[in-house]
Order: sequence, then structure tokens, then C-alpha cells
Amino acid sequence: MSKATFAVSMIALGLGCSSAVMADTKVPVVTSFSVLGDLVQQVGGDHVAITNLVKANGDAHVYNPAPMDAKAIASAQLVVMNGLEFEGWMPRLLESSNFKGNKVLAADGIDTIKGHSCSCGGHGHHDDHDHDHDHDHDHDHDHDHDHDHDHDHAHGEFDPHSWHSIKNVKVYVKNIEQGLTKVDPNNAEDYQRNAANYIQQLDKLDVELHKKVALIPEDKRKVITPHAAFAYMARDYNIDFHAPQGTSTESEASAGDVAKIIKQIRSEGIKAVFVENISDNRLIEQISRETDAKIGGQLYSDALSEPTGPAPTYLKMMEYNIDTIVDALK
Repeated sequence: MSKATFAVSMIALGLGCSSAVMADTKVPVVTSFSVLGDLVQQVGGDHVAITNLVKANGDAHVYNPAPMDAKAIASAQLVVMNGLEFEGWMPRLLESSNFKGNKVLAADGIDTIKGHSCSCGGHGHHDDHDHDHDHDHDHDHDHDHDHDHDHDHAHGEFDPHSWHSIKNVKVYVKNIEQGLTKVDPNNAEDYQRNAANYIQQLDKLDVELHKKVALIPEDKRKVITPHAAFAYMARDYNIDFHAPQGTSTESEASAGDVAKIIKQIRSEGIKAVFVENISDNRLIEQISRETDAKIGGQLYSDALSEPTGPAPTYLKMMEYNIDTIVDALK
């Protein structure tokens, strides 16, 4: 073999090895909480390596980032967060990490609902909504609703719990697809295919859940939860949700709020109240004792369950929550 032929062969071999290494390299992605971790996994598949900050059964409202979180963000190519001021601690974390990558605000472009300081009677299906929260989808720059506040855990104008609407999560999925495609264009076709397949699963589940809810008469679809996390589910499935706390678990229910909930349960014959996987449920237990309304089960509001639990993925969380509500209200 001539020297020239040998050299060409070695270059070709080197390029082949380089391509194989590149093909095996996963995109480092940081997600703010477990619901987004699952959605990114569904779209990214084998092409992503996800570090999720607020773990299963964790409360993002009161999360305190650890040094290892800053390290993960500093090395990430993409950070995916909900937006709508849900992660009040994230802007400071991004700044301290000197993050230079791309950001996706998953809730960009969804149909938002106005937030409330207290949801006592204010998060039923009769709420004002239909506020399209459109942006230009440029995920490289900061968005107005993601700026820092003195009170890290307070929410802004809109209710941030928008993942409880399958219609909204279809927007999340498209935003995640676009974000992954931007940082990893070589696998764009895979991201597009995964997103399309997952949206089909979402549509199928949405039909099934509407059928289940339809089994309960509309005047019986009244639900009490610890904090106001289910306004989007209320809107989409015509369920009347009420909670003594506002949209953040850091808010405290007043004696008047609790008394109003108790009076409503008694006057309207509400059959069940529900605990949450992330909340201090003592107040709900007290309300149950004082009204004889049974505890209908545990709902997953701001986080998925552990892998062995009943709600380890977004699809299973939505199905489990609706099943739990329907079973309790029958």
C-alpha cells in the first residue's frame, strides 16, 4: 500500500470514528421539574441526557437549588422550564451558573388562565380564561414573565399550572421539539417524529378522559384540593375545583378561606376532598373531619410520582388524576 493510500485510509477511518462518537453523544438537557423531564424524554428519546432539578413528588414552589444544579446547568446545551413565573428561583440560578446555552419556556403560546391569590370558589370552569400567551418563540433571550422577583416563589398574572391541560401540553411538546432541533439539528427528523407520535397519544388520552368525566353529572363535579393547581383541568373537563390556598403552596389559607370552603361543602353536598402529593395535607384532613366529606384520594399536582408509583409519566398522571376524581364522585 502506498503512503498516499495509507494516509487516505487513515483519514477515512478517523472520520468514521469521529462520526460514530458524534452519533453516540447525547444532548445534555436540564429540566426544571419532573413533568418537563418526562416530556423532554418523550421527544428527545435516545438523543438526550436529562438532568431534572425538582424530583418526583417535589414541590417546585419552595425549591432551593443546590450547587450541583448550577453545575448541571453550566454544562447543559438546553434548559427547559415551564415559564409563567412558576420557577421563581430559576433566573437567579441561570445567572449564577453563567449559562450560555439555549432556553425553552414550555408554556409559550398556550391558552392561559388568569392567576388568583386565593382560589376559594375562583378556579371553577366559570373562570375568565382564553388569554393566548403568545410569544415569538425565540428561546435564546429572556422573556418578560421569567424575570427575577424579590419573592422568588410568588406567581405572576397567569396561573402557571398549565400542564393540567392536554391541549396546552401539545404546545409544550412542539416548543420542546423546536428547542431540541435548534441545538441538535442532525436529529431533527427524530424529534419531529417523536413529537408527532406523542401528540397522537395525547389526543387519544384526551378523548378517553372526557368520556370518563362525562359519567359524572355536571352538578356533581365539585372538587376540593389543598392548593389551586387544577384550573386548567377545570376548564378543559368542566370540573369545579376549589382550594383554601392560592396557586402557590407557600401561600397560607386564612380562617375565612377555610370557613368558606367548609360552608360550601355543607351547602352543596360536596362528597369528597383530595390531598396532593406535594402539599401539607393537614388542612384538608381537618376540613374532611369537620364536614364528613371523605378523602377521595391523592392527586398529583406539581410533580410526577416515583417510577414505582401510579403517576410516573405525564400520560399516567393525567389518567390517574381523572380516574381518582371520577371514582370518588360516583
